[in-house]
Amino acid sequence: MARSRVLVDLGPLRKFPQFRLLWSGYVVSSLGNQLTVVAVPYQIFRITHSSLDVGLVSLAQLVPLLAGSLVGGTVADRMDRRRLLLVSQSLLASTSVGLALNAGSAHPALWPLFVCSACQAGFSGVDGPTRAAIVVSTVDRESVVGANALWQVLYQLAQIGGPAVAGVLLARFGVRPVYWVDVVSFGASLACISRLARVPPSRSKADHEPWLSEVAGGLRYLRGHQVLQAIFLVDLNAMVFGMPRALFPALGLVRFHGGAGAVGLLYAAPGVGALVGALATGWVAAIRRQGLAVLVAVGVWGASITAFGLVPSFAAALALLALAGGADVVSAVFRSTILQLDAPDELLGRLQAVQTAVVTGGPRLGDLEAGAVASIAGTEISVVSGGLACLAGLAVLSRLLPRFARFERGASGAAGARAEQCGPGKDRCGGVEG
Repeated sequence: MARSRVLVDLGPLRKFPQFRLLWSGYVVSSLGNQLTVVAVPYQIFRITHSSLDVGLVSLAQLVPLLAGSLVGGTVADRMDRRRLLLVSQSLLASTSVGLALNAGSAHPALWPLFVCSACQAGFSGVDGPTRAAIVVSTVDRESVVGANALWQVLYQLAQIGGPAVAGVLLARFGVRPVYWVDVVSFGASLACISRLARVPPSRSKADHEPWLSEVAGGLRYLRGHQVLQAIFLVDLNAMVFGMPRALFPALGLVRFHGGAGAVGLLYAAPGVGALVGALATGWVAAIRRQGLAVLVAVGVWGASITAFGLVPSFAAALALLALAGGADVVSAVFRSTILQLDAPDELLGRLQAVQTAVVTGGPRLGDLEAGAVASIAGTEISVVSGGLACLAGLAVLSRLLPRFARFERGASGAAGARAEQCGPGKDRCGGVEG
């Protein structure tokens, strides 16, 4: 097989300066963000010595994240998306400033960690849909798959590299410098975003409806679009039933008798597999049956998680988690591409908000499901039953949403007009606004 059909396609970075700017800025800020993701629970545990308090941070983030996503998606459809990115990134930086100032006090308080984390989640709910909606305007239609694959590479690099760097910095310098490094990292993304061309809304102010009506409008649009329903429901099914990360501490310490190191490897394995999968996505642009590809990828995910719950070997368990991570990243690339090309531009921000709510809220619900089943039936049964439930749910959704399996790239004309706006040399895609 030719090299270009195996390795990730770097064409979008070479051909589209606007995408290159956006991607480069987020590489730096995403790495910085992962420092804070590790530092906050670390600092909470150092203050309280309570794992429950650490877990409550995730709960404190859920509602602001969901609310921010729905509101942010609506805002992204009403204003210049470049300007909104500048605002959301600035607000995210301010939360890290708050964390750094609290960490620098003689007696750091607990409540700022919860408040700043909740605000950060809400602002991320605005930033995520806006960034995803703007990606499609920085490349041409044929390059959207490659752009999404490169974004997955960025995400997985941050997921793996950020925590590793955070561990070194925390051990040597403590939490305060880590937060300040995160603040500085936002400077790179702000500098790059400020150089993007404007991305004004496709509708005039006269066409805007009341806020709640516009939020509901995005949800109403889904009722008649089976393909878009499927990309959300299929992923939600996989994350709620087939995401056993809440069980990794128990599995690493009790089942595999490996101590803290084994727990860390279990958390890292899906990310390693996802990074390898993202780097080897050169072939995805040639796939026309994208709906079927998502179903197959999620099927591999569910089967891998089921097998992970059964194998006695720690090495085999890590390999299966890595395989699951690779399948998940393939699913993510196709799902993002289908959404960006099948949704109308005037609704893209709101529909991306639903995607953000599913992607970020699903794993948190999965933690609850896995922990609840484990408390009743044990960790192994929780993992295996979750994997089997994922496969069963996938079969049900395939039967209820048959159009999704038949969906082909280029079959929908919803975004056809947008494709005419993009291409090498076009101001909105390849040029830099002066």
